[in-house]
Amino acid sequence: MHRKRLITAALTLSVAMLAALQNADAAELVKVRGTVESLDGDTLKVKSRDGSDVTVALKSDRNVGGVVQAAVSDIKPGDFVGIASQPTDSGINGALEVVIFPASMKGTGEGDRPWDSAPNSSMTNATVANAVTSVDGPTLTLTYKGGERKISIPKGTPIVTLTSATKADLKPGAGVFITGERNADSTVSADRIAVGLNGTVPPM
Repeated sequence: MHRKRLITAALTLSVAMLAALQNADAAELVKVRGTVESLDGDTLKVKSRDGSDVTVALKSDRNVGGVVQAAVSDIKPGDFVGIASQPTDSGINGALEVVIFPASMKGTGEGDRPWDSAPNSSMTNATVANAVTSVDGPTLTLTYKGGERKISIPKGTPIVTLTSATKADLKPGAGVFITGERNADSTVSADRIAVGLNGTVPPM
């Protein structure tokens, strides 16, 4: 029963995060990537990757999910993944990061859309049709409704999967990826927080 509850919690967060990611470019939504500095009640202080300090107000209905390391060998044909990538000189996009989602989420947030993790980057949520391994690492063929994209995964690409977590995991030094709404006073109100566990840095 405990394992079932953990899986349900992880899936609930994953679905919520995917829905947010699909709409994260809307004017009222922002992404915060950085490191926890402190947590006081429901006020989270984050040092963002660009060096700025961000105050995040955690909503009462928040979802906190964990991000843990995975390996390229964990990716199998038929898996549903989210991969941020950008164009390369080879003509095949190169992965910037890979998130492996639970099988029960197959099809959620499916598609290919612009992303903001690097210049000209995109996020592809799709099914792994096949994988061809070369000396430089595997190249995946991803299929989604109405399209297909080939993405190579260079050695050293961050690969993660999701698990359960709680507010107690928002400890100083922990990496976080947050989607939220920017307030008039420049603070951010958030109900979706992904926190890296065991030293994992959320690459999203």
